Amino acid sequence: MEISDAVFETATRRGKATKASFPAVVSARYDRRISRVVISLASGLQIAFAPRDAQGLENAHPADLSDAQISASGLGVHFPKIDADIYIPALLEGFLGSKRWMAAQMGKVGGKASTEEKASAARENGKRGGRPRKSEKLVVAAT
Repeated sequence: MEISDAVFETATRRGKATKASFPAVVSARYDRRISRVVISLASGLQIAFAPRDAQGLENAHPADLSDAQISASGLGVHFPKIDADIYIPALLEGFLGSKRWMAAQMGKVGGKASTEEKASAARENGKRGGRPRKSEKLVVAAT
């Protein structure tokens, strides 16, 4: 695929705008004492999060996180032992993974919720024979 000069210039402008909008990473490390990845930004802000909460780091061992590298742009952190990356603009917006991954994580938490209403609904449903079986629907493809 060939990239035209116009496309290259547009991407360069967009990259410069992004870099100007977010503070660069000045250090990144794993703190074993608190079991958190700690990222320090040029603005003085420090971000700390549990690896289990970030896509790509959720199964990492502390030794896997020991040699974090800052990207050339300063907007990312790479963990070479597990080939995982954290993109700082997304992190600052509250995203620790792709939309699909984040939705799955939220679903895990929501599915564990136990309320009196949920328990009552389950009891009522049980009195009626439980959850209805899913019917097998015939899917007809349009030709």
